[in-house]
Amino acid sequence: MKCPVSITVNETRQTAEVEPRLLLVHFLRETVGLTGTNVGCDTSQCGACTVLLDGRAVKSCTVLAVQADGQSVTTVEGLARNGKLHPLQEAFWEKHGLQCGFCTPGMLMTACDLLQHNPSPTEAEIRHGLEGNYCRCTGYQNIVASIQSAAVAMAAKK
Repeated sequence: MKCPVSITVNETRQTAEVEPRLLLVHFLRETVGLTGTNVGCDTSQCGACTVLLDGRAVKSCTVLAVQADGQSVTTVEGLARNGKLHPLQEAFWEKHGLQCGFCTPGMLMTACDLLQHNPSPTEAEIRHGLEGNYCRCTGYQNIVASIQSAAVAMAAKK
């Protein structure tokens, strides 16, 4: 038996009939066609699948699509506006906050949530905020520097 869902993804309403056990990450990738949200570990350990659900960072491999019915999801594809990168995306580019890029979508979405709730985090707060998001390439220093840079840029735009 399929269930109807209506989820606003990156400001566009997406409706579908889904299996009750379909994970949000698979809804986004397979039903909506947005593949920026990665499936990393399937156990909610790595954070590669992090998206914003009604403005809060969640691991989309732990949320069923039916649980997101009626809610708003922002994926990494939804960060850029009118062809202009989000300040976090710009900072990751400028400060070399990525290497292979697999963890980057989850890092960006987690950082987005962090900066929405703490626009001027310390290095320790950034590192704490990134707990649960794993990067196997960078050692985190440039990721932290990227988030610090984005925080400054975002504060300057206000």
